[in-house]
Amino acid sequence: MGFSTWFKESFPVDTEALIKLTAEPIPNHLKRWWWALGGTPLYMFVVQIITGIMLIFYYVPDTDKAYDSIAYITYTADYGWLIRSIHRWSSNIMIASLLLHMIRVFFTRSYKPPRDINWMFGVVLFLLTLMFGFTGYSLVYEQMSYWAMQVGTGIAGATPFIGEWIADFMRGGSDIGQNTLTRFYLFHVVLLPILIAMAVGVHVYLIRAHGVTELKFKGDENVEKKTFPLWPDHIFTELIMVSIIMVVLVVLSLLFPVHLGDRADPNVTPLHIKPEWYFFAVFRWLKITNLTVGVLGPMVFLGILFFWPYIDKFFEKISPGREIWFWVGVLGMLLINAFTIWETFGH
Repeated sequence: MGFSTWFKESFPVDTEALIKLTAEPIPNHLKRWWWALGGTPLYMFVVQIITGIMLIFYYVPDTDKAYDSIAYITYTADYGWLIRSIHRWSSNIMIASLLLHMIRVFFTRSYKPPRDINWMFGVVLFLLTLMFGFTGYSLVYEQMSYWAMQVGTGIAGATPFIGEWIADFMRGGSDIGQNTLTRFYLFHVVLLPILIAMAVGVHVYLIRAHGVTELKFKGDENVEKKTFPLWPDHIFTELIMVSIIMVVLVVLSLLFPVHLGDRADPNVTPLHIKPEWYFFAVFRWLKITNLTVGVLGPMVFLGILFFWPYIDKFFEKISPGREIWFWVGVLGMLLINAFTIWETFGH
């Protein structure tokens, strides 16, 4: 028995199903790369997993050793600084591309039924990704990451009714310490990756079940409906995008390598605490409101975002043709950008 025959018998593949799977018709507008940003967060997630596994070999989730282990990775381990920089930059690109993808889906109204549930899974993925970023930079255990944990758990503690329980669960007690670092490590390397992988699986399945939304533009009314196959056309387009993104990722890591701040000191509060850029808007909102309003505001925003397909349907019913969804989206983007810029250049 030859190797080929043995392999086919031991690992049978349904070629007909494979051909059917890869022959899915893709709407013609996805030939333009800016309409195909949905895969970019997934690529960056894979990069996060690969580089994260590399970092785990050296990272020590201990309050006395975490900072030193990061310092060893950054300054001593062979190419440790590069792996850590790629890990950090890929997380930023992952969040940025996810935001762009959600904006595109919103303004093209691709969330409308029957894709409403998939929009909800997208919002869940967005929240999980933000938590992924938050727990990641908290593990460095430098001054900013330590005080980010203090602020983050304090905000969670202000959640109505269950805030104290959530804060204690995150901290592993009443104060930031070893239990907190252990739990954040568990969240970052085990729980969140599993949840994100499961949510991505459902998200992709629903896209496959409903098909990719076909967008129509002005002037296309009389144009014949065009599609192209998933394989090889769309796969090659995605591979080109992956190659370009990886080049950009490596260049950013080389030109702007990640550094290490001061060691965490619970007794010294930094003069200016700054979170990562994707939390700037929320952080500025907290500064101009009290803690209760500061927590309820983002919760209301996320609730509106999660149930938006049904809210939009209600607006369309009571006021057809007024495009309320568009102006709500524009207003939301203006407010978020204004708060982000304010926090970026303000104090």
